[in-house]
Amino acid sequence: MADSTQLKSDALLEQMKQHLSTDAGKAVVKKLGLVYQINIAPKKMGFDEVTYTVDLKKGEVTKGSYEGGKPDATFTFKDDDFVKVATGKMNPQIAFMRGLMKVKGSLSAAQKFTPDLFPKPSKM
Repeated sequence: MADSTQLKSDALLEQMKQHLSTDAGKAVVKKLGLVYQINIAPKKMGFDEVTYTVDLKKGEVTKGSYEGGKPDATFTFKDDDFVKVATGKMNPQIAFMRGLMKVKGSLSAAQKFTPDLFPKPSKM
């Protein structure tokens, strides 16, 4: 049932997937070399979450849990909050302090997950 829900985050993560195949994206992969798992809930954290793996070792974004062991950091967001953080409309530290983002794993790895990882929205 969760798959029928279209998350706003799906489009963002699709853009990120394409961004990682560009030169700018490859530079990010080379610089970070970390693996993130992102759990995105449509309405309430912990319910109907969709999981994505952002593998900055291989430069891939895939739907589903990380297969190669434990990710360096795991984030949990509501869909709207993820979009705000990813587009730079909300500071990740503020999201964390307000409980809008949960982090498991390495905090130093988590702090490297910034809006810079996402392609800049193109001006139409």
